[in-house]
Amino acid sequence: MKVLFIINTKSGNQGSSGLESMISAESRKNGFEFLIYRLEKNAEEHIKSEISDFSPDIVAVAGGDGTVNLMSKILCNTSIPLLIIPAGSANGMAKELGIGNRIDYAFSLIQNGVKRKIDLLKINNIHCIHLADVGLNARIVKRFEDDVKRGMLTYAKHLLAEIFLIKQYRFHIVSDGHEFTRKAVSLTFANASKYGTGVVINPVGKLDDGKFELVIIKPFPRVKLLSIAWKMLRGNLHSSEYAEVLPSSKAIIRTSKKTTLQIDGEVIGKTRLIEIEILPGALTVIVPPLSEQ
Repeated sequence: MKVLFIINTKSGNQGSSGLESMISAESRKNGFEFLIYRLEKNAEEHIKSEISDFSPDIVAVAGGDGTVNLMSKILCNTSIPLLIIPAGSANGMAKELGIGNRIDYAFSLIQNGVKRKIDLLKINNIHCIHLADVGLNARIVKRFEDDVKRGMLTYAKHLLAEIFLIKQYRFHIVSDGHEFTRKAVSLTFANASKYGTGVVINPVGKLDDGKFELVIIKPFPRVKLLSIAWKMLRGNLHSSEYAEVLPSSKAIIRTSKKTTLQIDGEVIGKTRLIEIEILPGALTVIVPPLSEQ
């Protein structure tokens, strides 16, 4: 077996030297051949070249959701499976797939994992594997991106700052031929079900159902914030009068004013037009066996 490791040396708190030592140890233990590529800026074509030359059986990506996003684009509609080694700050997609924050466990899936086909999204011609949104959370991600510090405490700091500045937008939505307008403080385009924090934004989300969900958080009184947060933590946000969850396969959304768009934890910029479509079964991933999920 041949494994190509893509390491983002700037992700999270895990040092690249520690990861490389683990790779060497796992290779000796389990007898697979490996190649390490340390992620650089504008690396897409270099990675494609490495894949072509090395012909790996698995591509393992060590980084956060932004790095996973890059690899999902490169491996989209290929037969090469992607294994996520959770080395980022939040590791949302690794948690979604049942890997969690366990780096040792992720390595064990090289031998013991199973292949699963999942959907991807395409948003304004950019691939999305996990979650994207505009509004409240996107502005928090922008604050987080601009901060030199990482981790959940930093995210929580920016969450509290944004709560007191909640803005609302008017969204004109065309989804699978249905046209309507909504006022909202946040609009999420969800392939997955939860953020890296563990908060469930899309209780009905499945990665392989050929649909994504539009999760609309309507304007709410601040006194309802804890109630909404509690429902999200318990995974029943859809029961809130301030939330609406709509399945879709294709949508076009126009906003009343430019707003920040984030995709898989990376800020794309401000926009008034968002076009989304589902790419069914476009990516193969390595996941834990059913007995361990």
